[in-house]
Amino acid sequence: MSLAVSWLALAGIAIMAWGAVGFLQKISATLLHPSVLLLWVIVGLLLGSVALLAWLPAVRPTMSASILILGLACGLTNAVGSWCLFKALDRGAPASLAIPLTALYPLMTVALAVGFLHEATSPRQWAGIVLAILGGALLSFERAPPGNG
Repeated sequence: MSLAVSWLALAGIAIMAWGAVGFLQKISATLLHPSVLLLWVIVGLLLGSVALLAWLPAVRPTMSASILILGLACGLTNAVGSWCLFKALDRGAPASLAIPLTALYPLMTVALAVGFLHEATSPRQWAGIVLAILGGALLSFERAPPGNG
């Protein structure tokens, strides 16, 4: 089976999958403590990854100390971010605000890529970054509850 799918189609699938994840995280955060939820997310990720690796064409893994450290750093930072999101949802954050706001994480990626990898960013991309920041700021303002104003 060929997996020659365009990057744009793959990005669309990622958007749909992560959109569903945000919805499921909010439901789960109302039922589970953030630490327990993180455990089950890791179990689900592990099981899903094993199934996906079994389905995908075989690729010979590369192993070195730097790859191991980077992989562990990716997992650790992902776990910290996930736990903080789950805790925010547990503390009553509306999914319609918290999930999109935390989805602005690519802004951190841009800052790190520009600062450490010396990647170039065009004026159009900077405009998009500014709009994303403004969008995050607009998302973060919550309406005051009735009777408090």
